[in-house]
Order: sequence, then structure tokens, then C-alpha cells
Amino acid sequence: MLSAYEACAAHIQRGDLTVSSAGLFWLQTDPNEGCNTLWHLSEQGPVRFGPDHLGIRSRVNGYGGGAVAACETGVFVVAEDQQIRFVGLRGDTCIALTDDAGAAFGGLVADNVRNRVLAVREAGGAQQLVAVSLDGELRVLHAGQDFYSAPAVSADGRKLAWTSWQLPDMPWVHSQLWTAGVSDDGGLDHCRPWPTASEASVQQPVFDGTRLWVLSDHAGWWQPWYLDTLAGNGRWYSGQSAELDHANAPWQLGELHHCPLAGGAWARVQYRNGTGELWLLPSDGAAAFRAARDFSDFRHLRASGDCLYCVARSATRLDAILAIEARTGQFRILAGGEDPMPGLKPALPLDIEVPALNHGEWPVHGFFYTPRLASPDLPPLILVAHGGPTSAAYPAFNPQVQYWCQRGFAVAEVNYRGSSGFGRAFRLALEGRWGEVDVEDMERAADHLASFGLVDGRRVFIQGRSSGGYTVLMAMIRSRRFTAGASLFGVTDPLQLRAMTHRFESGYLDWLLGPPEAFPERWRARIPLYHADRITAPMIFFQGGKDEVVVPEQTRAMIDAMKAAGREPELHWFEQEGHGFRQQANQAGMLEWMFSFYRKHSRKANEQAENLS
Repeated sequence: MLSAYEACAAHIQRGDLTVSSAGLFWLQTDPNEGCNTLWHLSEQGPVRFGPDHLGIRSRVNGYGGGAVAACETGVFVVAEDQQIRFVGLRGDTCIALTDDAGAAFGGLVADNVRNRVLAVREAGGAQQLVAVSLDGELRVLHAGQDFYSAPAVSADGRKLAWTSWQLPDMPWVHSQLWTAGVSDDGGLDHCRPWPTASEASVQQPVFDGTRLWVLSDHAGWWQPWYLDTLAGNGRWYSGQSAELDHANAPWQLGELHHCPLAGGAWARVQYRNGTGELWLLPSDGAAAFRAARDFSDFRHLRASGDCLYCVARSATRLDAILAIEARTGQFRILAGGEDPMPGLKPALPLDIEVPALNHGEWPVHGFFYTPRLASPDLPPLILVAHGGPTSAAYPAFNPQVQYWCQRGFAVAEVNYRGSSGFGRAFRLALEGRWGEVDVEDMERAADHLASFGLVDGRRVFIQGRSSGGYTVLMAMIRSRRFTAGASLFGVTDPLQLRAMTHRFESGYLDWLLGPPEAFPERWRARIPLYHADRITAPMIFFQGGKDEVVVPEQTRAMIDAMKAAGREPELHWFEQEGHGFRQQANQAGMLEWMFSFYRKHSRKANEQAENLS
């Protein structure tokens, strides 16, 4: 059986893949180290690259991304101190390019024509689009927008594109595409925005010759559209793709879900019911075909020559670096793809669809995992509410899911209304209704699974982290459907969070719940702290003492309020952890405490089922 320590130790993650004539580079997160390290594909295979002490992580917008960019002579990285460094090809030299106290950088893109790196700079409550040369000169290219993302430079270095958005919007609600010419001295001229036909979120601009491609959802889905930047007539042309999202919510900088290939071919990711599919579009007009079907999500698509490279995820393997032959779709695993559970058979995700309640509404999708421990009884169910809340659950290997399934629990990860990957309307259905429609959809999923005899409907637990923890608390307040709940550094007081949250999300809560001055009753009804006395079922809480997103005071106040109401919540405190536990021992400890909690209350529910139906 998979132990908690083994489950956490197995979860090596890979991302921020970048490619240049110097080769392939990516970031790797090993739970044993608790930080991101730089890796390179050498002739002998994957090797760690750069100085041993070099931890890499961008903190722009709080969620970072785009912390690595390769050029012909080395790799630009954002170190833990948020400054840009340059690691030469020998890997033993690391030069500081910026010494910009109080600033953070992210979204790195190499400008090979000018031997510099483009980046988003965040400092003093503002952002700028900047360029940093190899001799450390920092030049502001564009300012005046609240947020910047996704700089893209044309192959000849003469055009630049990026996206931006303004407060109080989030980038998946409304953002705008910009282009500019790049002058001989490296500055920008003729900067202009390109409005869409209707309000839209645009992301991931990519140049392909004179065409600028971008993913826009102004027609209802994040689909590929192009502009002819030479014509300059402001027209958008459809890429004639399926009515599916071709990207996920842009919480981080540097994502890339579409990529031009040699000779006019393309690689694109499509999300179908939560599963990522990689499609290759030949240049000769032949039919598009799906590649690498063994994998269920694809990130950081990059091309070099006739080959496509990407980070691929699977339900049965760790993150893999793939090389895919663009013409045939044949692939090789260059790094990763390890079996995370040697000798054990993992539980596989099964697609579930919960029918819509009323005509005109949407069905709700998710992934269901059956227990691997045989039992004559129907299994208890753990429902998982993903974070964000504008995010999604994917059918990729999750050691915690496997841990529960090894111990006789069924698990369901639910993409409730508001999740990304199901079109713009589904994503925006959460507006003003957080703590309501997400809770309804979690209940619907539990009832659906129980109605088919897949789980014991009298033993249903609900857990979530961050915003998912808020969904858990609201579910425990609004419903008697759940046996017990687990909040992992979850939001307990949105009003306090609104006053303290960082700039990136400063308008998010008003979107999720409506402005408090306009909807005071709604806010009072949706603040778990105010209704702690209505939680009658058992609760367990986990909190990091250094959490800067959901500050520790949120959980302390909720615990105090529940105790004042005569409840006995469990609290497990990890003083050195932040938002999302990084230390392997603490991750394992959290799993063990949750298992003890679920096992205890699963037995109680089994004995007193009539009170919990």
C-alpha cells in the first residue's frame, strides 16, 4: 500500500519548458528539495543545470510563470530573489543581470536578434513591459496598463505582441491584444491595441510569418484567431477550429498551448470535457490528427526544426518531456514519465457527466476514481473542490487521489460551474454566485454517483484547498449532505481577504460576490465566519503560519468561532509553510491526519447512517 510519505515523495513536477539552438531546458520540482531547479537535456540524458544553490521562481502576480527563457548562448532565469540571472552554456557561470530592489520579474522571452530578454516587471504597485540586455541594461518598453503578459517577438525581431488588462478585471474576463514595431535601437513604435468584436479574454500571442495568432474567446471559446499585421486593418480571422477551449485560465505567465511548426503546420491543445488533447494540423491541407493519446494534458508547446517539444501529463505517469515528430505524431519521452507507484496499480480517472438541472443550464463534468482496496460495501466518497476558483481539475496523476483510493475511498474531482476548459459562458457563470453554484454542483455530483450505486451516499466527505476550502465551508453551512469536511488553507472571510489580498486579485472577490456595498446581504450570507454555528458536521483544518494569500488569521478566527458555537474542529498548524505546503514531511503529515479523520468519521457515519442521509 502507498504510504503518505511515498505518495508525496513520488510527485516530481516539470514545467517552463524552453528551447533554443542551445538545447532543451525546463524546471523541475522535487518534493525532497522543495524548490524549482533548472534541468537540461544533454547527450547523456537529463542533467541538472546551473549552480547547485540556484532556486528558480517568479512571483509576479503572486503566481509567477515564465521564469526561464533559453537563447543561443545560455538561459535567462528568475531566481528566488526575483532578479534575472543568466546561466551560461557551461552551466557553472551565473551572472546577475538585474539588481532591482523591490521588483519581481516573470514572463521571460528571449529576443535573440538583440541578445536580450523581454520580461514583465512588477514593482511599486505597477507593471511594465521591459527588456534586459546581457550587460544588465534595463529598458522600459511599455507602461500604463495595469497588467502585462505574454510578450512575443517575431522571428526577424521587428514586431512585438503582448496582452494586457486593467483592474478590476481578471485576465480570463477581459484582456486586450497589443502590437508594436521594434525600432533599430530596440525601442517600440506604433504601439496599438486590437479590439475584438465583443468582450473577450485574449492570451498567448504567437507570430507565424506576417500573421499574428492569438487565442481569444470572443466567439465563446478560447480558439485560435489571426491578424495580418501587414494589412493593419484590424480584422480578426478565424482559425476554423473546434468549439472547444484551446487553453486554460491564465493564472501564470508563460503558458503556451499552440505552436507553429515547420512549413506552415500547427500544434494545438484542445480541452474536451476536462481532458487535454494534442492535435497536429499538417501544412498540406490533410486532416488534423490527434497525437500522444497516452497523455491527458499538454503545456509549454515549443518547436525546433521538424520536432515539437512539450510537457505532457498522464494519469499513470509523472510529468514527461516529449519530443513529437510533427509529420507523423510519433513521440519519444526525453525526460520524466516515471512510474510513480512501482508495483501498484493506480486508480484511473473515469469521466463523469452530471446532467443539467434545468433546460438551458450546463451539465457538470468531473473525474471519478474507484478504490483499489476491495470491500463488500459501497465505498465512502471524497469530493474534491479545486482551487481558483477559476481553474479546473485535470485527469493527471495526483498522489493524494491515489493515496485515498489505496485505502478504500472513492474520489471525485468536480469541475463545477466557473471552471475553465468548458467555454466562456460556463466560466463566467460563477459571477456573483460563488458559494452557491459551486456548492450546488458538488452536491449534484455526490447525488449522481450515489444514484448509480457507485458510492455510499451516507458517507460523503468534501475537501478543498484555498478557494476550494471556501466551497467546502459553504457546503457545510448550506447543506446536510456531507459527513465531514476538510479545509486546506481555505478562505473563511472573503471580506477580510478583499481588504488584504494582493493587487492581481484585488477586483476578483467583487466579481465573485458582487461589490459589497451593492450586495451587503449576499456578502453576509456568503462569509463562512459569520455562520460557523451552522456547521454541525465534523471539520478539519490545515494552515501554514507563513501563508500570505489566505493569512493565518482567517483560519484562527474560524476555529474560534466554531468553538464558541460548541463545535470541536480539528486544527493542524504548520508554522513554516505558506500557501500550499512544500515540505515533503508536512505534505505527508497532512495526508495522515486527514486519513485518520476520514476513517474515524466514516465509521461513525456507517453506524448512524439514518442521521446523515
